[in-house]
Amino acid sequence: MQKIAQKIEGVKSVSALAGFEILTEGTGSNSGTCLVNLKSWEDRKRSVNEIMKELEEKSKNIKGATLEFFEPPAIPGYGAAGGFELRLLDKAGSGDYKKMETVNTDFVKELNKRPELSSVFSFYSASFPQYMMRIDNDIAQQKGVSIDNAMNTLSTLVGSNYEISFIKYDRQYKVIVQTSPEYRALPEDILKLYVKNSRDEMVPFSAFMHMDKVYGLSEITRHNMFNSSEISGQSAPGYSSGESIKAIKEVAEKKLPRGFGIDWAGISKDEVGRGNEAIYIFLICLLFVYLVLAAQYESFVLPFAVILSLPAGIFGSFLLLYICGLENNIYAQVAFVMLIGLLGKNAVLIVEFAVQKHEAGSTILQAAMEGAKVRFRPILMTSFAFIAGLIPLVFATGPGKIGNRTIGSAALGGMLLGTVIGVLLIPGLYYIFGSIAAKIKMVKKQNNNPLTEEIDHNV
Repeated sequence: MQKIAQKIEGVKSVSALAGFEILTEGTGSNSGTCLVNLKSWEDRKRSVNEIMKELEEKSKNIKGATLEFFEPPAIPGYGAAGGFELRLLDKAGSGDYKKMETVNTDFVKELNKRPELSSVFSFYSASFPQYMMRIDNDIAQQKGVSIDNAMNTLSTLVGSNYEISFIKYDRQYKVIVQTSPEYRALPEDILKLYVKNSRDEMVPFSAFMHMDKVYGLSEITRHNMFNSSEISGQSAPGYSSGESIKAIKEVAEKKLPRGFGIDWAGISKDEVGRGNEAIYIFLICLLFVYLVLAAQYESFVLPFAVILSLPAGIFGSFLLLYICGLENNIYAQVAFVMLIGLLGKNAVLIVEFAVQKHEAGSTILQAAMEGAKVRFRPILMTSFAFIAGLIPLVFATGPGKIGNRTIGSAALGGMLLGTVIGVLLIPGLYYIFGSIAAKIKMVKKQNNNPLTEEIDHNV
């Protein structure tokens, strides 16, 4: 795998770690990790996803291994891979690892069928070849060997043990006790090792122990006290992480058998824990805008002429995101909050002028038409100047281009459609809500002259 990756265009270096599995940070003779470092953006033409696709294609000929490619997490410390991360839990506590393997495999297959998800995988396996050391306790007792002493000795001989440190030549050295490699190269070599019995005699392990080939887990993982397996994956192009999480929940409810469930980990756990807070943020923004406008117009009705002009812009944002193949993520949602202010400003320009005209004696229809006519030019000038400034973001390249394109496309689509439709829609909305507001006065004797002018006039 390291040799294949080094020949890929755009790869700077590859580090291979045999016996280390980076997702669970576990060790095992049946796992390994390759860390692929890419060249700088200026020195390569392809993105990380394109390089990953080529690696997948060229590594298909490697037999006897399961290879998965993934990016590092977007936020360091939140898991070992980008995308989503979840745990399949044996909530019934059956302890049947083979059944867990079957459920895990079927669940991953079902997740890969969903269009919202891609590259879903799990390294969980209950079929890892192992040797089971079976000790005949009666024979061991006859030989004068205690089980505790036998296991401690075997752990020291095979796995090593730190005994003491000593200082020589002004340097500290550690004493590690372990059998030499040539005496523990093969599984059968363990039976040739010796343990001291209670009579200070050396007894071979083969005298009271034999080994059987079995299949089981390479490591047992738990999550919230339940036996678990780790599942990772990515959102498919054009789908957000929220849509992926929703799809996973639907598959889990329909396909998982009784006694099994899921829980989230990494950045996915935080995202699920936050819930739909974005909806509440938008509602708070709209409420704040409504209260400010209600105070400005001294009417609880006229602000709706401004607020109901905003959906056209939000629709334009979603439309351009869909056309560009981008997802509704945090960057797009920042653009939505920004659009509330920008499109609301356009509506305020027309409604404010129309309100003043109506109070000066014009009818509501005349005031609406006059406001649309007078404010048409400044609205187009400011809006299209802003749209022109967003064009570099829409066609951004280099590091962070997806984030720049998302926030640029969402803002551009919303401003373009919101402005074009708004200049036609807002006068009509003012006519509707202005007619209602004319029948409802918050202040019976209302004077719209600024306080400063009254003071100057009185002086």
